[in-house]
Amino acid sequence: MNFTYRYGIHRPLHAWNHSHGLRHSDLNRSMEKGYSSEGCYEQLFVSPEVFVTLGFVSLLENILVIAAIAKNKNLHSPMYFFICSLAVADLLVSISNGSETIVITWLNNTEVDTHSFTVSIDNIIDSVICSSLLASICSLLSIAVDRYFTIFYALQYHNIMTGRRVGIIITCIWAACTVSGVLFIIYSDSSVVIICLIAMFFTMLVLMASLYVHMFMLARLHMKKIAILPGTGPIRQGANMKGAITLTILIGVFVVCWAPLFLHLLFYISCPHNPYCICFMSHFHLYLILIMCNSIIDPLIYAFRSQELRKTFREIMCCCSLRESCDFSGKY
Repeated sequence: MNFTYRYGIHRPLHAWNHSHGLRHSDLNRSMEKGYSSEGCYEQLFVSPEVFVTLGFVSLLENILVIAAIAKNKNLHSPMYFFICSLAVADLLVSISNGSETIVITWLNNTEVDTHSFTVSIDNIIDSVICSSLLASICSLLSIAVDRYFTIFYALQYHNIMTGRRVGIIITCIWAACTVSGVLFIIYSDSSVVIICLIAMFFTMLVLMASLYVHMFMLARLHMKKIAILPGTGPIRQGANMKGAITLTILIGVFVVCWAPLFLHLLFYISCPHNPYCICFMSHFHLYLILIMCNSIIDPLIYAFRSQELRKTFREIMCCCSLRESCDFSGKY
């Protein structure tokens, strides 16, 4: 049994008229106990067109982010390379959700028995989504560590975060996350795997939260000390803090968009028969929408917080609209 079918991580096109983790016996027992709001147990349906539209918008936005970072040499810094890694993860989530919706729609409209093929495709796409999720978390953690170094080790920063080390870090992140994502899907029938995934999510959040509490508590004091040193000043440190605040916003949006899914998994493992848990799990498709919205919101945050990136966006869109080639290297 594949991961998406068992734990509710599947698209509305192959929901097969059941609530995630909810069986008729569970519903009957809940009704006998006085829970008469049957509508709460009906799986919230979201049109496939919504998933395809969100996936397409996210695809365009994240391609724009990757292109901007690749073209503008002023954006060739560790933080933006990690942001590029995060954009690739968002891009893969968008492509996976959109393509799965299209493929499953086509397979469901055929008269040939394609169940085994559907399960195989679903497992492959779920592996990509799971790998992208892990890569997103690791990329956010990498950005947090990078911001920490820029604030507290400003003078040694360029010796610590070299381009070669950044490349190795990103390569290791994607290699480890790809292997982990595939293994999570292969062994998804085990509850231990789901518990490990949930634990990994919340552990990463605790690490990032701890890092940021420490960072913001000491940042102001450290900025005052380093501002008096030659070659540094409030402008540079202010830019570093702005990057830290940008990441704080990214983490906040990530938690809001992904936490409901992990609560869904947690409830499925811990209280699959509880009527309140069942009611929460019945909104699973809404949680999928939140995940896709995260991929759409992130590029907007980049554009809103970075003037350089925003300017590059305008250059790229202007070139596309005029169908002219642009030499970014000469402009930056």
